[in-house]
Amino acid sequence: MGRPIIAIPARFSASASALRFGADVTARKLLDAVWAAGGEPVVIHPVAPVGDDVPADRRIDPSRGFSALTQDFVDEVAERVAFADGILLPGGGDVSPVWTGDAMHETHYDVDVEQDAFDFALARVVIERGVPALAICRGMQLLNVALGGTLHFDMDDELSVEAHRHRVEGVEVDADSRLAGVLGVPQVRASCYHHQCLKDVAPGWRVVARSSDGVTEAVELDGGAAGEGASGAATIAGGASVVAVQWHPEDTFDTDPQQAKLFADLVERARRVSDR
Repeated sequence: MGRPIIAIPARFSASASALRFGADVTARKLLDAVWAAGGEPVVIHPVAPVGDDVPADRRIDPSRGFSALTQDFVDEVAERVAFADGILLPGGGDVSPVWTGDAMHETHYDVDVEQDAFDFALARVVIERGVPALAICRGMQLLNVALGGTLHFDMDDELSVEAHRHRVEGVEVDADSRLAGVLGVPQVRASCYHHQCLKDVAPGWRVVARSSDGVTEAVELDGGAAGEGASGAATIAGGASVVAVQWHPEDTFDTDPQQAKLFADLVERARRVSDR
């Protein structure tokens, strides 16, 4: 039996060890976690038609919001990942607020609208076409925004809650959630690195885990019910299969069995696709 293929969009990086120019990168821990769970991780290039050098009839202008993500581009991304049995939406820099018409906060970092455009299109593929997925940190925030939710742009500033950077947080998981079934326990120690968090949870989702300071640490589909996103954004398909956590399970998957279970669950859901 072959390994289910898990596609992971790379992150753009201005530099990387042993490379002379900008690079596509992903965390080694992510790849190791998917591999250890029995999956075959494949990193994909997150290119999108953004910028003045792109012909106007193809150009995605994020200032137009999600209506700028044409169906043709979403279909193109879907075709590119059609080889995959599952998707991992990883952490990374902040989602640009330009997509929702908001102003930049002074703490926004590593914003890249091309990265956003590809990831938003990939999010639509996941939630509209029912591709098994695990969303981590930025990945969870991006799904929330794509479906009409909002973010606190900086926890310190907006909530007077210290940012979860280089911290291990105690997280309470709702006992009746699917996530609790995956983890096998109602509490976990979660390795966190984020200064933003969910504000308004998108329609069709419910909060299923919180840290001790009240920050949303996981969401899941509300009983599988369909929900609609912001104008021009995504619509949740019946049968969508997504686990979304704010923390970084890859950080401790090799020492914490509960974190490893998140990757095992993704691979098992993907295996059901590959076996069809």
